[in-house]
Amino acid sequence: MNRSSRNAILCPNCRKLINSDEKRCPYCGLLTPGSKLRNNPLTRHWGNGEQLVKMIIYANIAMYLLSLLLNPRMAGLGFNPLNVLSPSIDSLAALGATGVWLVNKTQGWWTLLTANYLHGSILHIVFNLFALYQISPLISQLYGPYRYFIIFTFSGVIGFWISILAGVQITIGASAALCGLIGAALYFGKSRGGPFGQAVYKQIGGWALSILIFGFLLPRINNWAHIGGMVAGALAGFLLGYREKRRENTLHRWLAGGLVALTALALVWGIIRGFVFWIGR
Repeated sequence: MNRSSRNAILCPNCRKLINSDEKRCPYCGLLTPGSKLRNNPLTRHWGNGEQLVKMIIYANIAMYLLSLLLNPRMAGLGFNPLNVLSPSIDSLAALGATGVWLVNKTQGWWTLLTANYLHGSILHIVFNLFALYQISPLISQLYGPYRYFIIFTFSGVIGFWISILAGVQITIGASAALCGLIGAALYFGKSRGGPFGQAVYKQIGGWALSILIFGFLLPRINNWAHIGGMVAGALAGFLLGYREKRRENTLHRWLAGGLVALTALALVWGIIRGFVFWIGR
C-alpha cells in the first residue's frame, strides 16, 4: 500500500474520495477536509439522516418504557384508550418533563430538551412517532441531516419555552419538534415555489391545519407548543437555508453535533434522576 492510499479519506462534506493532506476539497471546496476537527463522531458525515431518525425514535421508545417501569402501578391503565399505559406524573417529572411548575421548582431548563423524548400514553407516542417517521425523510432530504436535527431540537425547545410563558404547568411529547419540521417544510414550499414547492406546501399545510384543529378539539393538548414549534421551524428553515439554496457546512455540523451532545447529557441526567426516584419510592 503506497502513501497516497494510506492518506485517502472521504471528504466530510461531499463524501468524495480525496487525500487527507488536501488544503481544500477539489470537489466541493471545503477547507482542510482532513482536519481532525472535521472528522469526529459528532461532526462527521451523517449520511442521508436515516440512522439519525432511527436514533431519535429509539430514544423516545426507550424513555417511554423507562417511564412506565418507574411507575409499578401503571397509573392510567383502564377503559379510557387515551390513558392506556400512561406513566405517572412523578416518573415523568423525574425523567425530564417540562412546564411552569417543574422549571420553577427545579430550575430545570434542561427539561426543554428532555421533554421532547417523553410521552404520556401509548397512543401519544404511537401517533407522534408515526408522524415523525413520515415527515423526517422529506425534511432530511430538503435540508440535510445536520439541519434536520437543528430544526427538530430548536423547535422543541422554543415550543416548550413559549408554552411555559403561556402558563402551561407540565408538558411533554415530540409534537412541538414535529410541528417544527412541519414549519420548515411550509417555509421550503413557500420559498421555493414552482410545482414541487407548491405540492409540498399544500400537502404539509393540510397536516398543519389538521394538527391545529385536533389540538383545539381535544382537551390537554398543548397548542402553545404546537404553534410555537411550527413558527420556530419556519424561522430555522429561513435562517439555515435549504439544500437548493445553500449546502450544509461546517457550522451546521458543529451546531448539530453540539445539540446531540447536549441532548444526550440531558437524557442521561434525566435517567439518573429517574433511578434516584425509583430508589426513593
